[in-house]
Amino acid sequence: MADHTRAHLLAAIDLSGLARAHGNHPFGALLTDRAGNVLLTAENTVLVDRDVTAHAELNLVRQASRTLDPAQLTEATLYSSTEPCAMCAGAIYWSGIRRVVYALSAPQLNVIAGADPDEPVLDLPCRKVFAAGGNTVEVSGPDLFEEAAAVHAGYWAQPTED
Repeated sequence: MADHTRAHLLAAIDLSGLARAHGNHPFGALLTDRAGNVLLTAENTVLVDRDVTAHAELNLVRQASRTLDPAQLTEATLYSSTEPCAMCAGAIYWSGIRRVVYALSAPQLNVIAGADPDEPVLDLPCRKVFAAGGNTVEVSGPDLFEEAAAVHAGYWAQPTED
């Protein structure tokens, strides 16, 4: 893994720690330009915003769509602490972002979080969502399991307010 890729994934993981510290689920994401410069960052805000769609990646895509032009989005890379869910993958696809790198896979997260009947899981990998579209989205991951898993330690065993 390239040094800049590792650094950006670690930064996304740090954002997930901030999300947790701010009272949200531990997920974070950032967007870089072709040269690797960070353009935008976002945290999960589902709990504090009381918005089930406020995942880190979707918050990032919303910011990016408002502030960047389509050419910038096409050349950008989205780095995420965890594999984007189907909802976020759809938003990433529609935004025009064509490269995604993530640290923790959805199946790895599901093992860490455990089964919770009140927390439904949509088992649809981001690669499948992207493959269903007409444009190619390059996906890399999972990477940095230990670092990405550490921010989830003890979180999912705690009761949360929705």
